[in-house]
Amino acid sequence: MEEIRDKKQDIRDEMARKFLNKSPEEINAKILAIENRLFEFANFLESRIVLLYTTAPGEVDTTGIIKRSMMYNKIIVLPAFEPNSHRARLYKVDDLQKDLVQGPRGNLEPNPKRCKTVPMDCLDIAVVPGVAMDEKGGRIGLGKGSYDRLIPELPITTRKVGLIFEMQILPTIPIESHDKHVDIVITEDRIIYKI
Repeated sequence: MEEIRDKKQDIRDEMARKFLNKSPEEINAKILAIENRLFEFANFLESRIVLLYTTAPGEVDTTGIIKRSMMYNKIIVLPAFEPNSHRARLYKVDDLQKDLVQGPRGNLEPNPKRCKTVPMDCLDIAVVPGVAMDEKGGRIGLGKGSYDRLIPELPITTRKVGLIFEMQILPTIPIESHDKHVDIVITEDRIIYKI
């Protein structure tokens, strides 16, 4: 168990180093390619209520995806995580400037005082972050287990889509019993269906 956690931390550290070698222009071009690929993905285009995320370090930036989803008249749902339990509550976000506050993951989250809660069973699709993934949908996040707790609560019919840079795809991800997979992985180069 401890050995797997150490391996995961080594992978997080390795991924952080990979970003140091990339220019902001190169990263932004990859983000745009991932965004375009997501908007070509039929399951996403057909979805009405979408769970997205706001970016923490080492994750694919979703600012453009959120704004573009709003232009497509999608209902945007973002998670807010409890600081101690890391459990998620889902909120509908209408205004990125006014509806978000700093969250425990180091990124912006919905302000519960301004946003309405959304039941899990309303979601058509869930877009999930990671710092590394494999082609079978295995993922490593920031290490707090926030999305490993969220994913099993989602309806079986809700597609779980991981966004990741191609440089963050590994042959296999070390998995513990509590780790949860995504159904589909989207990179700047391809869409990978879980095998």
